Amino acid sequence: MSKRGRGFPRIGGKSQQRQAMQHLQRLQEEMLQTQEVLGEETVEVTVGGGALTLVMTGHQKVQSVSIDPSVVDPEDVELLEDLITAAVNEAVDRSQQMASERMGRFTAGLGIDLPGLV
Repeated sequence: MSKRGRGFPRIGGKSQQRQAMQHLQRLQEEMLQTQEVLGEETVEVTVGGGALTLVMTGHQKVQSVSIDPSVVDPEDVELLEDLITAAVNEAVDRSQQMASERMGRFTAGLGIDLPGLV
């Protein structure tokens, strides 16, 4: 353990410190750019054999919902509710997976999971 008492290795001279800081700043910029791109990327989910289609961004914002008029039955609202619930849940899962794939390269090898990073 180093004299600083935190278990962090001491980085050599000022040149190495500067290089390390520049590297971290580049990584931070890349992470921010990746997060911005995720807001533009979408996942599309179709449920109920095509009865409902939902599009969601990588920031988990619903962009659009398309419903086949044949499933809009005032006597069976529960079916429509179930379709919407299934579509939203699947879209959130896919969106989170997409975000994890894009952002994973920044945390690879660290052995940590950073929920809410996106």
